[in-house]
Amino acid sequence: MELEWWHWAVTGIALILAELAVPAFVLVWFGLGGLVMALVVAIAPSLDITAQLAIWLAVSLAFTGVWFKVFKRGSHKTHIGMSDADVVGEIGILTHDVAPFARGEVRFQKPLVGADVWPCIADEEIKAGERVKVLTLEGSLLKVKRS
Repeated sequence: MELEWWHWAVTGIALILAELAVPAFVLVWFGLGGLVMALVVAIAPSLDITAQLAIWLAVSLAFTGVWFKVFKRGSHKTHIGMSDADVVGEIGILTHDVAPFARGEVRFQKPLVGADVWPCIADEEIKAGERVKVLTLEGSLLKVKRS
């Protein structure tokens, strides 16, 4: 059986629609690869099925790689496990009091790792409105001290 351009178009659209049921955001890239293959087969209909499948796989993996390496690089849902090099030493203002066994909240002038307001902890009691310096990142909490 020879695959024609419309086979690839239907497969691509079906994979993109399947993404609605499987929210992993991976099928869409294989669907777009199918749509690219529809164009390739429309331009060069003499490609055999092995070449078509190889091109489809390469294009789909390239789309997936670009998504996860370029566009998805800085979008984390939590700050857990992220490098603390970007936040250590930054100065912010407390918006909520912090105490040794209570969480506070610190606001920065510019967003740090995607957020300008962070929950924080401290070894001492610090009142809201005081300037604090970030010591480290512990999980998704900043450890701060008076600056």
